[in-house]
Amino acid sequence: MNDTGSMRIGTQRPLIERQRFFIAGAVVFAAVVPALVRFLIFPDALSDTPALHSVLANLLAIGTSVWMRLSIGQYPGNRSASLLVPTILVAHAINAMIFLFTRVNYDRLLLLLGLVGHLVWALLLELSIRRHSRLRIGMIPGGSVEQLREIDWVEWSPIPEPRLDLTSGCDALVADFSVDLTAPWEAFLADAALEGRVIFQVKQLAESLTGKVAIDHLSENSFGTLVPSRGYYYLKEAGDFLLALVVLPVVIVPMLLVGLAIRLDSRGPALFRQRRVGRAGRPIIIYKFRTMRLLDEAADTRAAAMTGEADDRITRVGAVLRQYRIDELPQIINILKGQMSWIGPRPEAEVLSSWYTGEIPFYRYRHVVKPGISGWAQVTQGHVAEVDQIIEKLQYDFFYIKYFSPWLDLLIVMKTMRTMLSGFGAR
Repeated sequence: MNDTGSMRIGTQRPLIERQRFFIAGAVVFAAVVPALVRFLIFPDALSDTPALHSVLANLLAIGTSVWMRLSIGQYPGNRSASLLVPTILVAHAINAMIFLFTRVNYDRLLLLLGLVGHLVWALLLELSIRRHSRLRIGMIPGGSVEQLREIDWVEWSPIPEPRLDLTSGCDALVADFSVDLTAPWEAFLADAALEGRVIFQVKQLAESLTGKVAIDHLSENSFGTLVPSRGYYYLKEAGDFLLALVVLPVVIVPMLLVGLAIRLDSRGPALFRQRRVGRAGRPIIIYKFRTMRLLDEAADTRAAAMTGEADDRITRVGAVLRQYRIDELPQIINILKGQMSWIGPRPEAEVLSSWYTGEIPFYRYRHVVKPGISGWAQVTQGHVAEVDQIIEKLQYDFFYIKYFSPWLDLLIVMKTMRTMLSGFGAR
């Protein structure tokens, strides 16, 4: 259920951290208790077919939400409970949509009680686990394993000798397989694997915990692993277009109202157009709601393309639009034109992209996928502009490309919702 629970091995995990315990409690709180409450209010209700449909739907939502969290669990970001509520809400929302479109009869009260019970149980259990649990990983000596100590939210436990009893209480083990381990250590790792222990290679574990791919010494082989899945790429492209077609009619009136507010607040057009770099390095014109005062033509420089902290060019309406990312909505047009995706590395201004390409090795590789309205770097790092920050941002972009999948996109969508509500990283 939680971040440590996804790694711990069966006999080592306390009962409270096991998936079976979570599922059993969820069944009680999201299906059994709502059914009992419904029966107490209306004794004859549970004999109805709609009530049965709703109980089964609540059980299905439990399975769906657990499956989603396990699927996303390989990525960072599940260290906090931020995914708990979104996955439960999405699972129950799927049920509601199924009932809506199939017109199957259902019991609204049972569905609502199931959702509330599911949320209450999950949050109470998560809070209890967080009080008493911290991820602990055993370190096999040798190579670059010691560098992991920089990740301070994990408890690192050195294993001084190749003995399994010394790993008691460890959620997983990590070793550097690029170095020559001695025969006793190799035998130890084999025995640990036979016992079902989770053993990570140091590089992959660092990527998973930080959400970044190191780019200082990317070898040719590393680039080979960074090629995104082509099958999912084209499926995502079709999904982006269809979703944009569905969303545009819904947001068109709010967008017109936002445009009117911009025109009333400051001089200039409602939309801002800028030349940026798209997939394969091709230039595109992106659309955003204008959030800054108009600049002179002479000010169209690299500095003008950057947004600083508390930038005095930002208008009153613009500040609100940027905080909640509403200024990005017109990029639905770019998605319909096939130039952008809902999720991907943010498209950089052409003048900045040229500068970064000259300053940072491998920068152009981020253009291997379509740019997106939201991305892994945006929800993890926030807005940046300086070269040292751009290097870190590029590491996040490479992580997205390397682990390109629907589950990582789903994780970004959930983090984007939190970002929109909190205003994280806005400038």
